[in-house]
Amino acid sequence: MEEKYFRNKVIWFTFLFSILVIWVHSYNAVLFLGKTGVAYRVDLLERFWGNTVAQIAVPGFFLISSYLFFRGYTMEKLWVKWNSRIRSILVPYIMWNFLYYLGYVIGSRIPFISRVIGKGRIPFTFPEAAQAVLHFSYNYVFWYLNQLILLVLLAPVIYVIVKRKVSGIALLAGILVAIYLGEALLWVNLDALFYYSFGAYAAIHGKEIAESPFNKNFLAAGAILFVAACLIKNVDIPGHVRGEYAAATVCFRLMIPVSLWLMIPGRYLKEVKDWMKQNFFLYAIHFSVVRLINKTGALLLPPVPAITIGLYITMPLFCILISYAVSILMRKHLPLIWCLFNGGR
Repeated sequence: MEEKYFRNKVIWFTFLFSILVIWVHSYNAVLFLGKTGVAYRVDLLERFWGNTVAQIAVPGFFLISSYLFFRGYTMEKLWVKWNSRIRSILVPYIMWNFLYYLGYVIGSRIPFISRVIGKGRIPFTFPEAAQAVLHFSYNYVFWYLNQLILLVLLAPVIYVIVKRKVSGIALLAGILVAIYLGEALLWVNLDALFYYSFGAYAAIHGKEIAESPFNKNFLAAGAILFVAACLIKNVDIPGHVRGEYAAATVCFRLMIPVSLWLMIPGRYLKEVKDWMKQNFFLYAIHFSVVRLINKTGALLLPPVPAITIGLYITMPLFCILISYAVSILMRKHLPLIWCLFNGGR
């Protein structure tokens, strides 16, 4: 696959994952309809889509981030890679976390907005600010960036293990067994480590597959993998963990984005539009947009199931429109601020 097609395909996939992430955070049934039977049924529909389908987005992001980090990686390039991720991950992580905290502090002191936020008066102190910046306490979706930062720091260790096929497979199998047994690490989520390590293994040993021109064999392999993932999702494998962090669920969430990558030909994807390239900014801003629209809507709109479902379905559209409009203004009038908040993208 030519470089331009590969890069274009990466943006298409990150755009898709960004849309899915918005649905993960857009649940609104109880907020609009209260704790009623109707709300329960609407919530089931939303959570089926958000928890089963849309949750493949996070593994997809980890896979792409890891693949791009380890693509052509050698230990001599470590500092170059780390410096790049300081600009693209660490700086935006700090900036956005503080901005969200500051927004909550200000909003909690404005009567109507305070009702929408629903957190009371938030203290404006150094310890609270430090907690917000370091532990994303007012920007919950940045748990992903928090994990990604830790995984980037672990990158040389991961590389030493996965650069050999046997030890790399052993690492992936070991992590999966640990997930199955319900084990946990102190700082890093095991499922995040599994996805990131798989992306590293693919970049080092599977580049011929991941970046080869599309052919029927890839389509068939992707289709088989997709069906296998759906079957695994419904298998109740005995073990210590059930639900979201079960080994079967982790495998399902890994296999779906991998199967989609194999089945979708990069050469035939149209060139991405400018509004599809703002995926990091969309990811960073969408949570506040979703909460503002849902909470304001719950206060002003009638509690009708059609409105609730319609707003849930169309939420990505609102987020994309607002995100792109803000990005245009920032790029034009505040280019330095835009660069900092968007990680130089």
